Amino acid sequence: MSHILIIGAGGVGSVVVHKCAQALKDGAFSKVTLASRTLARCEAIAQSVKTRIGVAVGTAQVDADNVPELCSLIRAVKPDVVCNVALPYQDLHIMDACLECGVHYVDTANYEPLDTAKFEYKWQWAYDDRFREAGLTALLGSGFDPGVTNVYAAWALKHELDEVHVLDIIDCNAGDHGQPFATNFNPEINIREVTARGRYWERGEWVETDPLSWSMNFDFPSGIGPKKCFLMYHEELESLVRNLKGIRRARFWMTFSENYLNHLKVLGNVGMTRIDPVKFQGQDIVPIQFLAKLLPDPASLGPLTKGKTCIGDLMRGTKDGKEKTVYVYNICDHEACYAEVGSQAISYTTGVPAMIGTKMVAQGAWRKPGVWNMEQFDPDPFMKDLNVYGLPWQCVDVTGKI
Repeated sequence: MSHILIIGAGGVGSVVVHKCAQALKDGAFSKVTLASRTLARCEAIAQSVKTRIGVAVGTAQVDADNVPELCSLIRAVKPDVVCNVALPYQDLHIMDACLECGVHYVDTANYEPLDTAKFEYKWQWAYDDRFREAGLTALLGSGFDPGVTNVYAAWALKHELDEVHVLDIIDCNAGDHGQPFATNFNPEINIREVTARGRYWERGEWVETDPLSWSMNFDFPSGIGPKKCFLMYHEELESLVRNLKGIRRARFWMTFSENYLNHLKVLGNVGMTRIDPVKFQGQDIVPIQFLAKLLPDPASLGPLTKGKTCIGDLMRGTKDGKEKTVYVYNICDHEACYAEVGSQAISYTTGVPAMIGTKMVAQGAWRKPGVWNMEQFDPDPFMKDLNVYGLPWQCVDVTGKI
């Protein structure tokens, strides 16, 4: 059994801690500690875990931008694996601390520089030699997308297809929180992601599009129905096009309401989504960071949100020489998530796989020196745990139907 240190006490961090506590009761872990910059948030989550699950969770304060402070915490706590659910800007600091202290590393999103809204794994892939030499595992992108979507593709290649030629990752949030404008995860990260240029893989090269300029309609299962989806760039595409046998085209799509898009357009027009500093009353402020302070805390949306999410991989390829198309997906209910762990489904669908990825590394099923993406490991134990810990999936043969 292993001791897990979770860094980050936002909405996703809260789900990870609750799920790690469930896994602890199942015998997967021996101890769980939660740390973040704000100790009070850690303590509130720990109290919720104690009330809901009956497991005591340790808490600590740490500045995830400060490597010596991270190392002091890691040496004091002595975890076997660090699960990083802090901000993407802090990934490299936490990786540095794990290397210095000899601890395995798991995260949910690739590193992003503060001054550039850019999905790219190059900074973290550059750590591969150091993790190999240290005999440590770094597992990147163990959320849903990236994360589960990568594992879906690996599972389909193992069980349903000999080659994947076309991959469409389709993310639908059909929930409604009733707020005029809010984001379902960190506002700064969400808005940077949505306003970036689109990008997809087509026959060996990347093709760029203007932000949200391409769309399609997709009919989602479980009563969600048809929704308009917009082409975006998402980090899992970068690793999947390297690792999927036969891939010719790979795209990522996400649904947005007209209300969300209209608000975002206005905010962009007046400069509130800028990520560069501007002078205000003699001080530098970053507009998007100021905007994030004005918007509802995503963690506060749990009791307000109703409806479902549907995230899945639509994959066309070949099996035994014949064309075949499969759709692997999960349906998650916002209200059910809130009843279980006090969070809405967006945090839930990221937090559950973060715990499972951590469990895979902690128990040795996915432990191999170096820096790895999710699809590079055996998908079967991860897919099994998705069913056990709250994200049941379905695979449907849709050949000739879509």
